[in-house]
Amino acid sequence: MAAPAYPPWVTRWVSGQWRNKKRPPALRPPRTLALADKVANRREQATEATCITEMSVMMACWKQNDFNDAPCAEEIRMFYDCVAKAEKERKNQNEDTLSSRGNLPSSKVNKLLKRFPQITRYV
Repeated sequence: MAAPAYPPWVTRWVSGQWRNKKRPPALRPPRTLALADKVANRREQATEATCITEMSVMMACWKQNDFNDAPCAEEIRMFYDCVAKAEKERKNQNEDTLSSRGNLPSSKVNKLLKRFPQITRYV
């Protein structure tokens, strides 16, 4: 197995040529170290469907009663209550900007980057 090939500055640094100057060589990044103006839009985690049972009960009632709303008022009310409750939970979850892993969604990151742009020049 061949030894790994290191850049020339690494061999000079390890050999001690930099000890006379008391500092290692300056490493310069190829680009400026700054955040980008935006991040890629990635798909948010898919949410599970809610109120499926209430909706199927409501539709079964409609089918039994020739799609008349009057006899199915209780099922319709239960479905709308379920939808309102699910919407309220979704809104509360959106207020907590951090997900369970502690990451911000890409849409919120883009809003923050637009609100606080990068400084590209030094004062």
